[in-house]
Amino acid sequence: MDLDRGFNEIKELIDKARADAFKSVNRQLIELYWRIGQYISLKLAEANWGENKIEQLADYLKNCGADYKGFNRRNLYRMKQFYEAYADNEIVSPLVTQLSWTNNLLILSKTKTSEEREFYIRLSIREKYSKRELERQLDSAIYERTILSGKKQLPVTANGKNVNQYIKDSYVFEFLGLPDDHSESELKKGLLKNLKLFILELGRDFLFVGEEYKVQVGMIDYFIDLLFFHRELQCLVAFELKITNFKPEYLGKINFYLEALDRDVRKKHEKPSIGVLLCKGKDDEVVEYALSRTLAPAKIADYTLKLPDKKQLQQKLHELFENADFKENEVLQP
Repeated sequence: MDLDRGFNEIKELIDKARADAFKSVNRQLIELYWRIGQYISLKLAEANWGENKIEQLADYLKNCGADYKGFNRRNLYRMKQFYEAYADNEIVSPLVTQLSWTNNLLILSKTKTSEEREFYIRLSIREKYSKRELERQLDSAIYERTILSGKKQLPVTANGKNVNQYIKDSYVFEFLGLPDDHSESELKKGLLKNLKLFILELGRDFLFVGEEYKVQVGMIDYFIDLLFFHRELQCLVAFELKITNFKPEYLGKINFYLEALDRDVRKKHEKPSIGVLLCKGKDDEVVEYALSRTLAPAKIADYTLKLPDKKQLQQKLHELFENADFKENEVLQP
């Protein structure tokens, strides 16, 4: 047994060394691309170079051998764009070395403002997104959704923290492929079948505990649709699924579940549980009335089965930014 433990410690040392080496190589690579982009940008700005110089540089590097084949005209322009996008941002520029070149290019190509770029950079670092995962978040317009929902969310405080920073107001489940007239059973089965994508949409701090999680009160068994544990909030999070619009009476059920969890399931070192009512739709005024007198930490969220129209969301943002009492840099930090 002790020998096996020693073997595992050696494996952990190897894994850590490899991870550190990868980070070091990646950082040096991004710094190289930054310096190349800076050099080209400054040369062009000083009028020492014309646009044809980049083409000549690409041809020169191509003739230097196979090791330089990645430095073609297109990539050199990307390095220039990369440098110019962050050169004046002393807060964000150090962060880009923590992302792969592929993820940096994705963010650069699919965002329009410095605030939006910073949002996705910080989110990618925190969540350790792969290229595919980051692309999905960009396509699902999580930046726009975060701002728009953040302006209408009711403040929910639990365990000394703002729950809105960790639990969204709206979710996109385009990966389910369900018809509009789906049942609660189909919704639940679809989420469980696509658990990895579901957790990606929720946020990686969510750990799955179980489905139809049984709590017993008196002599009666009750079943919570989905139960998670949130690492940052250090508490259980109960999800109750509804395929209809939110109704005030739904709150009684989720509050009952939270009480049962806190009395009989929660461990001593864990914080009080949080409930999420995930509905097909909701009226914000009804939600406000329903939550105004409840003390339970409950969130009312809705979901859609289609990716949002990004142009429509951007138009809503534009209208929001024109409001004098709102600035884009007020976006919720991921």
